Formats: sequence, C-alpha cells, structure tokens
Amino acid sequence: MALITLRRNFCHLSELWIPGAVAALKNHPTNHVHRIVKEPLHLWFCPLQPEPFRVRFHHACCKKFHSENRNDLHPVGEPVVSQAHDWDRLEQNLQKENEKVFYRRLNNFTSSEELLSFISTLETLPVSLAAGALQRICEVSKRDGNKGLPEEILENDVFQALCFRFEQELSHLSNTGFVTILQALTLSHVDPQSSLIPSLVAECQNRLKRGSLEVHNLCIVGECLIRLHSAAPVMLDLILEQLQGQKLETFTPDDIVAIYRILQACPEKVDQYQTFLNRINNISLSLVSYLSPKLISQVLAALVILDQTHALPLVIKLGKYAVKYIPHFTNEELKRVLEAFMYFGHNDRFFTKALEQHIAPLCLTLDPEVISKMMEYCSRKQILSEPILNAAAETFVCQPEKFSPCQISEIIEPLGKLNYLPPNAPVLFRKLENVLFTHFNSFPPKTLLRLLHSCSLIECHPVNFMTKIFSPFFLQKLQGEESDLDRLSLAQLTQLFLTSILECPFYKGPKLLPKYQVKSFFTPCCSLETPMDYHLYKSVMTGLIDLLGARSYFASKVLTPYCYTIDVEIKLDEEGLVLPFTVQEDVHKRVALCIDGPERFCSDSKHLLGKESIKQRHLRLLGYQVVQVPYHEIEMLKSRLELVEYLQRKLFPQNSAVHW
Repeated sequence: MALITLRRNFCHLSELWIPGAVAALKNHPTNHVHRIVKEPLHLWFCPLQPEPFRVRFHHACCKKFHSENRNDLHPVGEPVVSQAHDWDRLEQNLQKENEKVFYRRLNNFTSSEELLSFISTLETLPVSLAAGALQRICEVSKRDGNKGLPEEILENDVFQALCFRFEQELSHLSNTGFVTILQALTLSHVDPQSSLIPSLVAECQNRLKRGSLEVHNLCIVGECLIRLHSAAPVMLDLILEQLQGQKLETFTPDDIVAIYRILQACPEKVDQYQTFLNRINNISLSLVSYLSPKLISQVLAALVILDQTHALPLVIKLGKYAVKYIPHFTNEELKRVLEAFMYFGHNDRFFTKALEQHIAPLCLTLDPEVISKMMEYCSRKQILSEPILNAAAETFVCQPEKFSPCQISEIIEPLGKLNYLPPNAPVLFRKLENVLFTHFNSFPPKTLLRLLHSCSLIECHPVNFMTKIFSPFFLQKLQGEESDLDRLSLAQLTQLFLTSILECPFYKGPKLLPKYQVKSFFTPCCSLETPMDYHLYKSVMTGLIDLLGARSYFASKVLTPYCYTIDVEIKLDEEGLVLPFTVQEDVHKRVALCIDGPERFCSDSKHLLGKESIKQRHLRLLGYQVVQVPYHEIEMLKSRLELVEYLQRKLFPQNSAVHW
C-alpha cells in the first residue's frame, strides 16, 4: 500500500516531467519506498520555500488511475471513498511532507553536479520544486565563488531540460513560481541569446500590463530585468508606477531596499520620481533598525548615486547603525559605507572609533581598496586616527605588491595632509622608494606628483625623483593634451622646487622652469594655504591695535616673494622697535603672525595640517620670525586686557615693555 500511496501523491505533484530513472522507482522494494515517505522524520535543515504551485496532469506511470471532479484520484476498480474532502486533506499532507523531503535532500548536496545528478533520478518534478532546485544550484555555485554557473553546468542535459520545460510552462505558472524561476535563471547567468530569456522578458511584460504582480514580486522582477540588461525604460516605468500606487507602510524592509536599487539603475529619472523617493526616504527612517549590514550598505550606495543630499537625517541614522555592524560588513559593504560618508560629508566619531577597534587590527586581511578608502575617509574628514594610519602603513610595508599605483598614492597622501609620520616611517619610505624605482612609469603623472608632494609635506623629501619630475619630458606628460597645466599641479611643482632650494641644498639637479612656477600658493580652489578665519582675525586685530597703538603698524594678507601669503606681518628695526608697515628701509626683522583657525588643524585636535606645517617651516628658513596664534589659545582668554597681554608675550617674549 505504501507504493500506491507514494504514486498517488506523485500524480498530484506532477507539474513537470523530466526524463529520469522510471525503472528506478519500479525496482525499489515496497519497504524502501515506505522509508522514503517517512523520511521527514529525520532532523534535516529545511529552508523557507516559495508557495507551491500545482497543475495536475496524467503521466504514463499513472495510467491505472482516473480523476473525478479533479478531487479524488484512485485506482480503477477500487471503491471510491465517500469522504472526498478527507482524502484530499490526506493528499495535501503527503504532498507537503514530500516537498520537505525534497528540499531537505537539496540542502544536503554541496555541488551543482550532485544536484543535477539527483534531479536526473527523479521521474516527475513539479515546476515549483524544479524552480527551488534551480535556486539551490545557484546558491551552491555562488558559495563556491562563481559569479554565474560554470559552462559545464549550463551545457548539462538535465539543466537544459529544466530550462526548456520552464519556457513551455511560463504562462501557466503562478506569480510566485514565475518570479522564482526568473530570479534563479538571472543568477545563473544563462546565455542572453537563448530563447528562454526573451520568453521570460515577454512574460514579465504581459504580467506587468495585467497588473497582477504583488509588491514583493514587482521588486524582484525589476531587479531581475536590470540584471539581465533587458529593462526597457517602459517596463521600469510601469513597475515604478505600480509601486507608487501601493501603501509604503505595508512594504517589508527588503522591498524598500529593492526599490532603492531599481531607482539606482536609472538615476537619470530621479527628478521624475523624486516625490516617490521622498516618501521612501521618510518611511526608511522607521525601518533602519530592521536592516541588515548588507541592506544598510546598499541604501547608502543608492543615496549616493541618486544624489539625495537632502536626506541627511536618513544618512545620519544609517550611520549610527553602521557603527554597530562594522565587524560584520564585508569588504565591499564597508567600502560603500565609507564612500557614502565621504559623499555626504558625514563624520561620526563613534564610527571612527569602531574602525580603529575592529578594522585597523585586521588591515592585513582587508582588500587594498578598502584600506585606501579608510585612508581617504580620514583625509577628507581631516581625522588624525593613529591606529588606522599606522595599520595602513604597516599593511603597505608587508604587502606592497597588493597595491596599485593609485592605491599607494591614496595611502601616502593622507600622511602628508595630516602631517603624520607613522612609527615605521623609515621602512615605509624605503619600500615606497623601491616601488617608485621599479614602477615609476606605471604611475599616472598627476598621481605621482601628488604622492611626491605629500612626502615633502612631512619632510620625507623625494630628492631621488626631483630630477625626473622637473624634466621637460615629465612636464609634457603631466600636461597631456591640455593647453596648460592646471593651477594645483603648478602650485605643487612650485612648492617642491622651493623645498629643493630651502630644505635640500645638496640637490644639484635641473631646476623648474619659470613658466611652470606660480606667484602665489593661495588660490580660490585647491589652495596650498588655508584661508584665514575671519572672526578670529577680527579679535586678534583688535588686540594688536591696542598693543601697538595704531592700525598702521601691521599689514594683513601680505603676499611674499616666495608665494606664501602671511596673515599679519609686523616689521621691526635693529633695536626691536615696530615700524609702520609702509616702511621699506631699515627693516631688520619681519614677524609673520599665523592666525590659525580650526580649519588649519586636524579634526578635534591641536595638530597642524601638513600644508600649514610646511608653510611655517619655509617661512622660518626664509628668515621670518614665525609667531603662531592658534584659535584654542585665543578661546581661553576672557577679556580684552588678557588678549593684549597674550599678544605681548607672543610678539615680545624677551621684553617686559612694549615698543611701538
């Protein structure tokens, strides 16, 4: 009786017939088949599966059975059971049990070959179960690190038979069954030229026109079409229009993120759907706590591509949860989060601290691209994070071959900008020098210039390469097809040349031609000097007038012959008396007052940036008496009298009386 029960059950499950071992089922002894039916008693892992879809039809092995009213299926000649609904309930239970057995068996296989071999032994297989099998094949392939299915799997007879039958049954499938197959085949990277793909796309279009797809299925279909590169603008518009008509409050977090990904695929239409996008941004605020690390990174990436700069509350909330998930982000996910923070100008000290605690110790295991993004993040936000900078420097020393020329530059540039030398600086710059000697021509000219200029900011002067970068050949490469070099490159070349004169007197190589030199390092954009803080300057100017007696005894924003602009210049004669700033003769000493606001320091620190440090260093070498007036010292003063006394101590430390 066990054999009859099993066959009766298979007849009800039959949606798709696959050529297999018909004889295998016939040859099984009754007790063996009975054991298979009872197999769900074993504790096997069973994943969530799509809603089963049944189409009953007769198969050769079911010829001894007939159906009345599509409810009862029984052998000819046997009495029909009067309680038809009881029998049907029993059949449904048996069907569910056999589906569980099937899915549990699928999860026991660890390779696509094993899965296809198992499917080939089955005599009948419903389309819904076949779709589940295809999904499992894709999962196993992705777990093995493949982007798609290997060629030998795509060309397998059983796999091709599955695809052929799917193509025949598309219009008869439920929405869930169709979407499951679409998703599985999309992940399988089936040949776009095969007849199955156009059939899938056409069926998508038919179902979209009928408006019969639910929200979740609409999201999956949209992403699959994008992945297949078959997403016609009309179809995406149809999907987005149908989604707009739904209540966002009923959407799951996965569906909301899927909509972001669909909109991300057509950023040129962001204005058209901005109202809808605003609704999604607002509803997403309440869903952030339910998002996984992967989904958080995807939302942030979409917000960047869609240029949602007005959605800062959402970015900030996503950032707070990103702090918790830092140990769980993959390399790619962490890279997206860092890129989003840089794009939106978001700076979270808790995020930085989490990076230092969880990521910095693991730098040797991270992708070079992630390490360079962490360094870029520190550089953009001017964060002097010693654990991150030290870890990145150590990683480069241990594995220099892993980094591309641009990634090497992205590691070294922040060190120069933040004016920081890691503990392993001697080894680091020896490694860098070796790489440059070996792969000098592999570095893009502008990348190489930025890298060498960054080295000079922290007094690691690239003397061995100055001959090359000042040569007409390199300057021609640097200029490329442009008529003139950009202002920033010229300023960097000029400062390197000034460095070679002031700090490397032993350098005897070629000089930088005058036509490549700038007159001032201070420019409206990409300046090598930080503009003076206006409010801080006004306070200091008031104190100087009280101290010196008149505004005529100091000059502001003075451009020197050496390209630097001095915030305040005071001239002294040989006896130390202050001269009017208009006097050009009898000037014995020039005082350069550097009024350093917060922008001239690393974030939340008293550490000068590299470009300010080299400026003050060069001014001293040029003969100026450099007096630094940092904002954090001015903020401590409580009265105008304290300000005057402070400036007196700064300007005239050797004299008890003030001279003017």
